[in-house]
Amino acid sequence: MSEPGSDGSDTDLERELRQARKFTPEEALARMAGPGAMKGASPVSPVQQAESAIGSWLRNHLVDATGVLPSVLHRELNGSRLLLDNLEQPLTALERYLRHILASHDLLNELVSRADVEWGRMMDERPFFERNGQDPHPDDPYTLASVRLSLTKALEQLTA
Repeated sequence: MSEPGSDGSDTDLERELRQARKFTPEEALARMAGPGAMKGASPVSPVQQAESAIGSWLRNHLVDATGVLPSVLHRELNGSRLLLDNLEQPLTALERYLRHILASHDLLNELVSRADVEWGRMMDERPFFERNGQDPHPDDPYTLASVRLSLTKALEQLTA
């Protein structure tokens, strides 16, 4: 009996096996990258991993009946310099962002407005906006006070 491959039979067998199966885009990419290119590496970029970690944390920890506030915060942080500077610790980026928002009345007010707009679009209703010197509308789900409280609680969970 001859050694495997001495007469080219292994090559012929490999060719036959490849002809019998479907060729996938993933296999094409793997062949282009070469052998071992993906060994030990994630096919998801570090930026996407960090963004996903923040989105997951917000959905699971930020109390919000409609889910608008977590999505607005997530969108704000995605691709931000703060996140890019903290890819290895995305929740640190989230903590710093929450502190930054809570430290500025104007930034908090902008966040509340973006949440109101998103809520109005999602519910197909006219959003409620707080006006200086007036009490918030009783049906407004996103007021300065309620968003400040939600962000403060989220920050407490992050730092606990």
